Amino acid sequence: MTPLAAATPGPTGVDPITAEIIRAGFVSITEEMKTNLMRTAYNLIIYEAQDFTVGLFDPEGRPISIGLGLPMFMGGLSDAIKAKLAFYGPDGIKPGDILLTNDAYIVGSHLNHMIFTLPVFHDGELVAFASSMAHWIDVGGVLGGTTTDIYAEGLQVPIVKIFKEGVQDDELTRLIATNVRFPDLAMGDLRAQVAAIRTGETRLRAMLVRYGVEAVKASIADLFRRGEELARRAVARIPDGTYEAEAFMDDDGVNPGRRIPVRVRVLVRGDTFTVDLSDMSPQVAGYFNSGATAGRSAAQVAFKCLTSPLEAPINEGSLRPLEVILPPGTVVSATKPAAMRWWMTYPMTVVDCVFRAMAGVLPDASIAGHHAELGMTHTYGVDQRTGRFFQFVGGPQGGGWGATARADGQNATICVNDGDTHNAPVEVLEVKYPMVTIDEYALRADSGGAGRHRGGLGTRLRVRLNTPAHVDTWIERTVCAPWGLAGGGDAAPNRVWIERADGERVEFANGKVTALGLAAGDSHVVELGGGGGFGAAHQRPVEEVLADVRAGYVSVGAARTAYGVAVVGNRDDGFDVDHAATEALRGSCIHDPQRCVQSVTD
Repeated sequence: MTPLAAATPGPTGVDPITAEIIRAGFVSITEEMKTNLMRTAYNLIIYEAQDFTVGLFDPEGRPISIGLGLPMFMGGLSDAIKAKLAFYGPDGIKPGDILLTNDAYIVGSHLNHMIFTLPVFHDGELVAFASSMAHWIDVGGVLGGTTTDIYAEGLQVPIVKIFKEGVQDDELTRLIATNVRFPDLAMGDLRAQVAAIRTGETRLRAMLVRYGVEAVKASIADLFRRGEELARRAVARIPDGTYEAEAFMDDDGVNPGRRIPVRVRVLVRGDTFTVDLSDMSPQVAGYFNSGATAGRSAAQVAFKCLTSPLEAPINEGSLRPLEVILPPGTVVSATKPAAMRWWMTYPMTVVDCVFRAMAGVLPDASIAGHHAELGMTHTYGVDQRTGRFFQFVGGPQGGGWGATARADGQNATICVNDGDTHNAPVEVLEVKYPMVTIDEYALRADSGGAGRHRGGLGTRLRVRLNTPAHVDTWIERTVCAPWGLAGGGDAAPNRVWIERADGERVEFANGKVTALGLAAGDSHVVELGGGGGFGAAHQRPVEEVLADVRAGYVSVGAARTAYGVAVVGNRDDGFDVDHAATEALRGSCIHDPQRCVQSVTD
């Protein structure tokens, strides 16, 4: 038998088979890190909602492999590692050190995000970093009220060594535990994050021993090279040009009704893709600001989706063709002491606007607007039955995603900012938080934008209090509805209201509620919007409209007014189509879609 010939080394000096095995190994390592964090964390928002991300990085802090999680955390992890390197210098970081920060202006987000970073050494050489970023449920700060600077929002941890050469710093640990409301949960999550990055260190060191440090380094270089080549080829296929889109946010939580502009400009030149965020609103007085890391991350998320969405792992190379123009002092590049508590909302609409800007030249890669909200609520008080203080964080809640040129939008899906995060099962919530009862979690009929492809449906979450409490909400996009593309209709926007136990309904001018008192038996209700439609609604096949009506996605009335389909009842499966009436309705639509909608509405 003739022995197999050795594989020919690639451009980076490593044979392609070894490079592929190591690439898959990076993905496996970050998946194991993610699993270990989920299994050992104490807070529901980590182990159920999965509000965290883990990753491996090269000695300069560039991403090698990001574990699937929150897309917006891509830049946060990398920028935090680079800041830690700059602070300590390469010689100031020792084996066994674990570096910690939640600096909002480094991380780009709120103080709840703790980033732990472990240097990985091999034969005395710093070869990589393992890092984890996770949401702690409480970091102190004011309850209720509207924060207008970072000092009101909780404990700020500068760049520190929580472990020094393998020994945990007891004084720093006690300082952190003293400044949070639930120290047992916080310390549990600290241990879980440390366990996750130690898992990454262990697995990566085993890889270095097995394949050798030079092969691993060469494989990383090959990974970056391949990612860059794929992304540049994708950009080169886009016609050169300048593409623009804009939207707006309701307000900043301090000045009700004062719209916040969101404007993006995309410049494509050859194989370079530039996202210009110079015309974004200046940072605002309220708590919706985010740091420059979040602004850049929003551009990265949109770019990755448009160019190489399925290429894994997410790494430095796949982002090299992207340039971001982002001056300081905007709502996505805020400077200290801007409030950052609800950092995530505005960057999501930046992502939506990049897709909107590129829809004309990348119709098969773009997506109509989505609900762009987490639907989070914050209910807190003293449980009268136990006498203990509690905080219940409702959400993340699913909404509708926009339709595409190929398919309907997804129903009840978490917003783009949070990627792989999940809503917690109702049963788990009620066991962990017996002070609330979830009376309803349902799809919103007619919330998806009409189109040849229908937008996804939003959801309604109704939470009843079993004890007196206060509630805060920070819901956005209650006015700026998720938009359709290529003639598709807009979706229903987000909204929130209160239902008193006596039946009174309390509504609000926007989606922001601050320290509102609720009695036992009162409920807060959040309805997240749908996704925009794609293409003309009268082109949607009649049988698909009928199926939507039967499923409860579209009402009989909306089938007529939005789609030009006359649905009537029958004895068998409840609904059928009046084909003669539908032909008349759709005949009007073909010649004048707007007149058709008006006529059937009348």
